[in-house]
This record gives sequence, structure tokens and C-alpha cells, in this order.
Amino acid sequence: MINETESQDKTISGWITFISVLVPILVALLLFMPSKVDIGKEWVYFLPHLNAVINSAATIALLSGVYFIKQGKIIWHKASMTTAFGLGAVFLVSYVIYHASAESTSFGGEGWVRGVYYFLLITHIILAAVALFPILWAYYYGYTGKYSKHRAVVRFAFPVWLYVTVTGVVVYLMISPYYNH
Repeated sequence: MINETESQDKTISGWITFISVLVPILVALLLFMPSKVDIGKEWVYFLPHLNAVINSAATIALLSGVYFIKQGKIIWHKASMTTAFGLGAVFLVSYVIYHASAESTSFGGEGWVRGVYYFLLITHIILAAVALFPILWAYYYGYTGKYSKHRAVVRFAFPVWLYVTVTGVVVYLMISPYYNH
């Protein structure tokens, strides 16, 4: 017989898996769709700049969360991580809007910097695609007070999430000179 907690975990597991698979598929479809959605395009060219600010703020929230938990300030840790989680959600919406409506920008750098850029971009994309699954589990376990499971998942989720937020900003800084708008 399955108790209520196990049933809830099973339901959440289904949702986390569904969201973690659906989001990267939708993002990939948006990036490679043959024609973009016209939503009054001029304003969307501000979104990459906003996304860099959001990623920077998420990085600060993540690092603050680690600092606070090491200080034993659980309420502040939860606030920091909820802020990082919320910023991630806002970033995702902004990212989807931008890539659904604007053509991708080509990187114009040459020489060794080109290799660095593409290494960072590719690792950023791959890790961003897989990061959602452990991030959602870490948040769920922390939110529901399942702290031993939370700590176990965070050992993987935190460094990946931090890498994605930091490299998002670095990739933006490297490609921003090549934006047309």
C-alpha cells in the first residue's frame, strides 16, 4: 500500500520528468523553426541584455544560498534559492520569447577565442538542457523538508546550475558585440 507521501512523490516525479523533457524539446524547436513569430520585433532585441542581468542575479542568488546555508540561516537560504528559481523561470520565458521571434546571432570572433566561445556555448547548452531535472528535484525536496534527499541532489544540481548561469553571462558578453540591434 502506497502512503500519501509516496503517492505525492510519484505524482511530482511524473511532472518533473515531463517538464524536464518538454522544456528542452520546445526550446530546440524554437531555435530551429523555419520562420519566426512576429510579435512587434523591435522590443525583443532588448531581451538578451535582460537575460544576462537575470543570469547574473541568479548567480548571486545561488552563491548567497550556499553562503546562508553554511551559516545555518535556513530562512535566508530558502529565500535565496526561491529567488534563483524564480529568476530561472523568468529567464526561460524571456529566452523563449526572444528565440521564437528573433533570428540567431552568429559569433564573429576569430582565432582561439572562437574555440573558447563555442566550447562555452556547447557546454552551456548541454548542461542547461539537463539541469532542469535535478534543479526541480532539489527545489521540491527542499520545499517539502526532505533534506537528506535535497542535499544528495544538490551535490549535482548546484554546480551545474551555477555553471549554466555563469556561462550564460560569459557567452552573452562574448556575442553581444555581434548583435545587429
